[in-house]
Amino acid sequence: MMRILLCPALLICAIPAQADTPSKPGVDAPELAFVGPSYVGYRTLTFTHKDQPDVENAAGFEAPVRLRDRILRVSIWYPAEAQKADATPIVYRDTLWGEPPRGPVSFSQKGMAIADAVPKGRRHPFIVLSHGYSNNPAVMTWLSENLASKGYVVAAIHHQDPNPYISSATTRAAPNFNRPRDVAFVTDRLRADLGDQIDPDKVALIGYSQGGYGVLTAGGASLDPEGPNMTVVAGGWLKKFARGTKGAASLKVSGVKAIIALAPAGGLPKSAWGAAGLREITAPLLLIQGDQDPVVDYKSGALAVFGGAVNADRYLLTYKQAGHSIALNPVPDEMRGSLWDMDWFEDPIWRQDRINAVNLHFITAFLAVHLRGDAAKQSYLDVSDPDSDKGEWNAPAGTPWGAYSPGAPEATLWKGFQRRHARGMELRHAPPAQ
Repeated sequence: MMRILLCPALLICAIPAQADTPSKPGVDAPELAFVGPSYVGYRTLTFTHKDQPDVENAAGFEAPVRLRDRILRVSIWYPAEAQKADATPIVYRDTLWGEPPRGPVSFSQKGMAIADAVPKGRRHPFIVLSHGYSNNPAVMTWLSENLASKGYVVAAIHHQDPNPYISSATTRAAPNFNRPRDVAFVTDRLRADLGDQIDPDKVALIGYSQGGYGVLTAGGASLDPEGPNMTVVAGGWLKKFARGTKGAASLKVSGVKAIIALAPAGGLPKSAWGAAGLREITAPLLLIQGDQDPVVDYKSGALAVFGGAVNADRYLLTYKQAGHSIALNPVPDEMRGSLWDMDWFEDPIWRQDRINAVNLHFITAFLAVHLRGDAAKQSYLDVSDPDSDKGEWNAPAGTPWGAYSPGAPEATLWKGFQRRHARGMELRHAPPAQ
């Protein structure tokens, strides 16, 4: 179901330090999911993308489209210097749209980051994160804080999507134009503005749902000029950036080293890219989705991208029986009183903290290989059998119950998973040109 964030501001307030933050997985998490050695800092920046087509507020497809400045707020997590014992972690506060006719529902998420902490180190790999339609960066701190603790600088864009409940089809289609442009613009600005805090040559893009469409497009996939949104986005502006146009290159981020797309939109009712567009992705690609996704169809979503991005070294992690909610924090207390609110965050079958932990395990391995050149982490991606249910490990007597599988050749149980805890998943791999 499509939902909207009314108030995109991510506010911070101080509370005593707490251990149960979404970025800190539980004891049953696979090996690479746990937080890294770095303290985490947090700050925000605001950019102005001047004179952009206001496709969101046009009266219709054929109506005039005015130009206006597009204001983009960006939340940034980064490795930080050691904090004083009394340093207070932050809480993220935001809203998600409630079940109509209710208005926005406020929620809070505990964090481990320290606002405006002194940055530590230099030339960190750099990640740009794009949230789902009508979501916000506050709902994906399980990922942003965790990766920052492992030495990455993570920048999450506040995209400010339109409200689908009071808007036309033309307005609802606006993110198909804005997403890749936001990603490309913010990445270019931060490559310059963050200086030696980041390595501008080690950039990855991560997106969920509508953000998955955004990072696949900004990461290399060209838009099909006959795609489904070409005649919906106001003024024909999307068509001006389709494959074969002068504007196409402005949607792209140069030098992307890795792309991660979780439940990526763009496949229905017809592929936004087409076969030719997907073939243009050359960066290593990790796709993640549930095979029972009711919002983004699995077969035309991640599975189709996996099959079509033939020039990329690519992986597809599938959660059997999981739906669309595979990339948000576990449900906050404020959202537990309504099934609508809860369904923003939680899958009906899978525990959300479990999904996030598995996501972190594979995302950590994938980024280590492709952004850090850590060849040792490749063994966590090279599973003995694509079907996790078939894995076995006859651990030696006396092996602690919570020990992690060593992987091949000692075990077919996926490396880094605990006994009985690699179930219900599939991990496919295809090299380029296959």
